[in-house]
Amino acid sequence: MPQVVFDRERCKGCELCVTVCPRKILTLSPGLNSLGFHPAMITDASRCTGCCFCALMCPDVVITVLREEGENAARADEG
Repeated sequence: MPQVVFDRERCKGCELCVTVCPRKILTLSPGLNSLGFHPAMITDASRCTGCCFCALMCPDVVITVLREEGENAARADEG
C-alpha cells in the first residue's frame, strides 16, 4: 500500500492536492501548522492508489508518495 507523507510545516493549505485526488481522500487538517495554515492530510490511506497526482500538483513540493518495495518513490521535484 502506498504511503503519502506531508511536510506539514511547509504546507500552505492551497488545496491543489485536494482538488486533483481521484479518490477524494485528501483534505485540510483542522489544526494549524507553525505558519498558521491548515496543512493537507490524508483521510483514508487504505484507499490511496499511489497515483502521485497530489505530489505532482503541489507547488511547494511538500508531498512524498512512497510506494511498495521495489517501486521508486515519487516526488514532484523528480523529472
